[in-house]
Amino acid sequence: MELSKITKILLLLIVAAMPSAKAETMFLTVDSLLSIGIANNLQLRASMIQERMAEVRSKASRKALLPEVSVGLQAAYLGQPTVFERGLSGASHPESPNWQQNYAVDITQPLYHGGRIRSAIKQSDIERKIAALQSSDDKATVKLALLQQYMNLFSYYKQREVLQRNIEESEIRLKDIKKMKEEGLITNNDVLRSELQLTTDRLSLTEAENNIALCSMQLDILLGIDETLLIVPDTTLLKQPIALADYESCINDAYANNPRMQLARQQTALAKNETRAAQAEYLPQISLFAGNTLARPITRTMADQFSNSWNIGVRISYSLSSLYKNKDNVNERRSNELYYQNEEERLKQSLRMSIRQAYLDHTEALQRVEALNLSVEQARENFRIVQNRYLGQLAILTDLLDANNVLLTAELELTVAQVTVVYTYYELLNACGRL
Repeated sequence: MELSKITKILLLLIVAAMPSAKAETMFLTVDSLLSIGIANNLQLRASMIQERMAEVRSKASRKALLPEVSVGLQAAYLGQPTVFERGLSGASHPESPNWQQNYAVDITQPLYHGGRIRSAIKQSDIERKIAALQSSDDKATVKLALLQQYMNLFSYYKQREVLQRNIEESEIRLKDIKKMKEEGLITNNDVLRSELQLTTDRLSLTEAENNIALCSMQLDILLGIDETLLIVPDTTLLKQPIALADYESCINDAYANNPRMQLARQQTALAKNETRAAQAEYLPQISLFAGNTLARPITRTMADQFSNSWNIGVRISYSLSSLYKNKDNVNERRSNELYYQNEEERLKQSLRMSIRQAYLDHTEALQRVEALNLSVEQARENFRIVQNRYLGQLAILTDLLDANNVLLTAELELTVAQVTVVYTYYELLNACGRL
């Protein structure tokens, strides 16, 4: 037996062993489900933190366009200088001040760095978009997981409704059978078999109620709310109209809106930007600089006086080593760019297959609901006929119980199919990037 099945059985036993006091209920619509789930999901909180970090990095990268300003202060004790008049002979020790001071202000404004700064800014902007898209993708994944659990809970509620109605009808039928037995029309065996069938249905109802409690508990945990709350889903969900677009429209929506598709595009753009940044190493750097220095003593005469000097100019630098060191780096970046372009095309193929599968699943679910609606009507009419024949002593109890089981099975299958229609629709929205 799989571990997940063992875990489910244990949880069912725990739920069944809980006090029978009526649990506090909470009505939850789909909109409320998604808003609460997104607000309390820990993974989404982490994604939002990373998104804010990327936004801060994007703002910080623009500071590289601003001038560099530095202020320097230097104070030192000067030792006694020694002056040699003839080679290393004829040493003398002129008078000099004992202290040296230097105050400097330097400003450097980048004018042209071969696109390095612009590439760094663009990279940070793309990384910010990637973080936002990753957050959107995580959000869609969380929404789909919440909807799946919500649909399971909805299905269990519908199963309970069908079983409760079937039990009520079975109890009425059992009373009629007991009257027929008292009148001597049937044997006690029919009464026993009817009671046995009713017991089986009640056990199925208990299992459905335990599944409701278990599924509700799991959804409480996912939503980050009190896990003792019994969630009641929106029963009007199946009655809401669903507008299904054509297949090509779904494909176009996916190419334009799917977070993974947009993420792949940004990864390709980031790779192209990295290629341009690597090529910028071949270009020179030009900066405007200015400075002012106030110092004592005057170094030429060693006079204990302050001197003030300033300068302004243009600095040009070029790395000759980049001509033979940077080639492999550029080639690597170009290969990386081709890789992400290929990944983008591969994702397009994957999206087409996913949308085709989701579209067919949803269409099939719609057709299945239509067919099962007819099956339920036929099973209900068949049960009515067999029941009348049984009450008229023209059919045996086995036929009646078989007709009842056929009707119950058809109604339960219809419930599952109706829920599947809604869930496959949300799956299709997720694939199109519209969830």
